[in-house]
Amino acid sequence: MICTTCQSTTCIRQVPLFTGLAEPEVEMLDSITESRYYEKGSYIFREGEPSDSLFVVNTGLIKLTQGSGEGKQHIIRFLFPGDYFGQFALLQNKHNYLNAEVVENTLVCRMHRDDFLPLLARNATLAYSFLLSMSEQLQEAEEWAGAMHMLEADKRLAKMLVYLYTKLSVPLKDKSKEQKITLPAAKKEMASMIGTTAETLSRKLGNFEALNLIRVHKRVIEIINLQALQRMAEA
Repeated sequence: MICTTCQSTTCIRQVPLFTGLAEPEVEMLDSITESRYYEKGSYIFREGEPSDSLFVVNTGLIKLTQGSGEGKQHIIRFLFPGDYFGQFALLQNKHNYLNAEVVENTLVCRMHRDDFLPLLARNATLAYSFLLSMSEQLQEAEEWAGAMHMLEADKRLAKMLVYLYTKLSVPLKDKSKEQKITLPAAKKEMASMIGTTAETLSRKLGNFEALNLIRVHKRVIEIINLQALQRMAEA
């Protein structure tokens, strides 16, 4: 459902890609942006469909998955408010290689290739920000791929928890209180993201709990010692 009353400017301003743009540039982007609501369980696009847009998550949660030869769906990553996807489709006329499934009711901002590329060609600041952001995303993907192959399960889990903390935690006025995050999917799916099994994930979470790094309440994780998790993830 296209949302004609939503403020796409808010969507644009929360994306690191567009940080630092002057007001006229933000207004230009706002003029080519449409907002759309998606309900939980729906798909923004499916693997193999044509792709011609940049999408920005305004509110909600999206799961990017890819099918395997055995018909299973593997989670590539989750997208939280402020995250964007589809940027590679803006530069090349290719089909989607992922599925974008809505995990929670979501408001998405969308910019079509035919509208976005002319702005990119006319605006050096926007073009530089776009290329820099794509470079950073590629670097993050390479680092995560390296972690999947080289790091032990403990370190992969710590890396995932720190990442989710940066995306999901809400700053508390009382710094003595623990921060809580909720796993965005079942443990079986989260385990697949770090290349392990649900049983191993549960065991590792139990080990972290014994070390007083976290407390686990089903899918809710209380982060007790963030610094120790960060050190483990970076080791």
